[in-house]
Amino acid sequence: MGIFSTYVLPSPGKVWGSFQKMLLSGEVFRDIMISMGRVFKGFAIAFVLAFLLGMIRAMIPASGVFYEYLVQFFRNVPPLSLIPLLILWCGIGETTKTVIIVLASFFPMYLNIVKGFTGCDRKLLEVGKVFGYSRLKQFVKITLPYASADILVGMRIGLGYSWRAIIGAEMVAASSGLGHMILFAQQMSRTDKVIVGILVIGLIGYGTDRIFGWAIKKLLKGSCENGWN
Repeated sequence: MGIFSTYVLPSPGKVWGSFQKMLLSGEVFRDIMISMGRVFKGFAIAFVLAFLLGMIRAMIPASGVFYEYLVQFFRNVPPLSLIPLLILWCGIGETTKTVIIVLASFFPMYLNIVKGFTGCDRKLLEVGKVFGYSRLKQFVKITLPYASADILVGMRIGLGYSWRAIIGAEMVAASSGLGHMILFAQQMSRTDKVIVGILVIGLIGYGTDRIFGWAIKKLLKGSCENGWN
């Protein structure tokens, strides 16, 4: 309509044209695969750490005193604020990017996992004691199945936070990935490519979230209602 300058806000047609060119050249697919690899790597590491700490917290409640305050402290520290320190410690390679994604996705998963483990019905645990279950067997047979809904919902939230962190992670001297593509397009004053990058990240994040939601429904057989259809 000509209301805004195309330099500031390109037309939908120009954005669509740029997207088509990036599809044909394969540029966007290459960046998507690199970013997805980083996201899932950081997400997997964060889940393992969150699950182990949550399990220790559930099986040995007194252990929370040793690390709970540290977890709560870093939960309130934005991962992007640690970038200068991470560059000094880890350099500008893949490690720094992975750590940023881990820090972004760890805390929602940890909080949901702890909620699931510690919120287990005491009557069920008493039944386990009656059957002579050890503490480990109680955890595997009773606590873990009971907490599965909270664990999966925490993973779903954590995956969303991983995608939110990818831009900051890939702005750390990256030479590939969707975050680098957006930053490079901004430096070249290509607003259309910036918008393409934003839309692609949003669509992929939405797609992976829907897949995860479908998996939750299948695994829990509709027994978990979390308000995300």
